Amino acid sequence: MGKSKKNIVPDSNKITDFLRGQSSKIFKSVKDENKTVIVNKHSEPYVVVISYDKYKELKERNVGI
Repeated sequence: MGKSKKNIVPDSNKITDFLRGQSSKIFKSVKDENKTVIVNKHSEPYVVVISYDKYKELKERNVGI
């Protein structure tokens, strides 16, 4: 599984995308493409979804996670 180019600007999804059954597709793209997705609620950033590999990398770099 190769890693894609790093995105400077994370993807963005509305929380309603998850409520409408798109979560599996979104999670798959996060994992497969090692990308970051910002989930917006009421047009404001609410949570960030990252791959487990990216999480481990951040933990190893000790960036406060």
